Amino acid sequence: MSNQVFASIDEAKDFLYSKFGKDVSFDVCIKDLHVRTLPILCVYISGLVDAATLTVQLTPLFTHTFDNEKHEIAIEDEAQYFDDHFNFYGKSEPKDKDEFILGVLSGQVGILTAHGFGYLLELRNYPGRQPEEPENEKVIRGSRDGFAENIMLNTALIRRRIRDPQLRFELHKVSTLGQTDVAISYMKDIVNPKHLEWLHKRLKEIKHDGLTMSDKSLEEWLFKQKFHPLPFVRYSERPDIVAAHLLEGHIALVVDTSPSVIIMPVSMFHLLQHAEEYRQSPLIGTTFRFLRYFAAFFSLTLLPIWYLLATNEQYLPAGLDFIGAKEKSEIPLYLQIIIAHLGLEYLRIAAIHTPTPLSTAMGLVAGIIIGQIAIDVGLFSPEVVLYSAVTAIFSFSIPTPELSTAVKYFQFFILLATVAAGPSGFFISIWIIFSYLCSLKPMTVPYMWPFVPFFPKAFSRIFIRFPMADDALRPYIVGAKQRKRA
Repeated sequence: MSNQVFASIDEAKDFLYSKFGKDVSFDVCIKDLHVRTLPILCVYISGLVDAATLTVQLTPLFTHTFDNEKHEIAIEDEAQYFDDHFNFYGKSEPKDKDEFILGVLSGQVGILTAHGFGYLLELRNYPGRQPEEPENEKVIRGSRDGFAENIMLNTALIRRRIRDPQLRFELHKVSTLGQTDVAISYMKDIVNPKHLEWLHKRLKEIKHDGLTMSDKSLEEWLFKQKFHPLPFVRYSERPDIVAAHLLEGHIALVVDTSPSVIIMPVSMFHLLQHAEEYRQSPLIGTTFRFLRYFAAFFSLTLLPIWYLLATNEQYLPAGLDFIGAKEKSEIPLYLQIIIAHLGLEYLRIAAIHTPTPLSTAMGLVAGIIIGQIAIDVGLFSPEVVLYSAVTAIFSFSIPTPELSTAVKYFQFFILLATVAAGPSGFFISIWIIFSYLCSLKPMTVPYMWPFVPFFPKAFSRIFIRFPMADDALRPYIVGAKQRKRA
């Protein structure tokens, strides 16, 4: 039996006008229509529905007269009459007024019959981009579709790759005013129930007006991140990456209005993976992976090591006597490094705020002309510019932007410690950062797994891209119900 949300259409109009205002918001449509001889009230947000499909569905029902039908329909027959004459596949029944209003605001079409029986029609058509290749996760060969800002489109892209009824998409409304749609995606027969329970609990604890920054706001609420510089989740704009993680036992969060999907739980080594490794042969993919780990390590330590050797020439072997500033400058070497480091950050920030056609030209001007002039006037030593540029290239090799930015903060900390205490400061700062990384356990998962705690087989798979036909177990940290793959 359908739910009687209002006592009558007139009561429904008064309620809706009190909520939306009468003739105030141009995009709120409240229209009196008919389904054959039954009066109905149609309520929708014009920018969120598929108007063409709505017109196709309703037009045949009220463009003709039906002399052989009675115009008065008893209340006990009204719901059945509507079901018989408007048998739309995407029809649901709200339980109360609040659910009816929320459905309309989410893009569904609300229908109220003469005696207040309520229905919601699934005719959502959110504005947004069509799937296109993500800028941050490009591959030479592979699919060119990527997530957009439409949650229904994003879930469909995942469903297209995993055609299994065990794939779940639980829809939740998060925040009090924003009521953002968040879909929890997982494989029912694989996912760890404890991780799922933890996520449900954290979502219920979110009491806030709205997730204005969508997925990033949600991450901070879930993990209560505070001032930790490191990301505790992985973001991806590629459906194939998300599908692969779901099959491993991870959980994905699809947030409406965001083109990125959150993957959890993850370790730091997940943040260093890239799809291109799996689009090449195992040997080539392993080489790429080694180069990326090499880049990540030296983006953290290259400048501090060079400063340490340049200021302590007694540690230099005979074959490395070229290291160090050959030209004297009035500005201390460590200050040159800091200025160059800040200059690169300003350049990166300016590139974000500069229109794309101009950003390339701006980079050339800043990187070549300004850098050369700074050397000519004696502000920088050529070696400082060289090693700062090499470090920047290494940092760009890290596939996760959030991790790349965090590494820069750690590098700055090591440099300051090296300046203050020499070799002792360098090694102590490395130990502090390593201890900090080992202490992190988001979702009770060790952030440095499988290095700490050490799992030899899993650690080998971190560095070596084994053939896909190799019978690999699902990662231990996800706690999958079935560790052996089908």
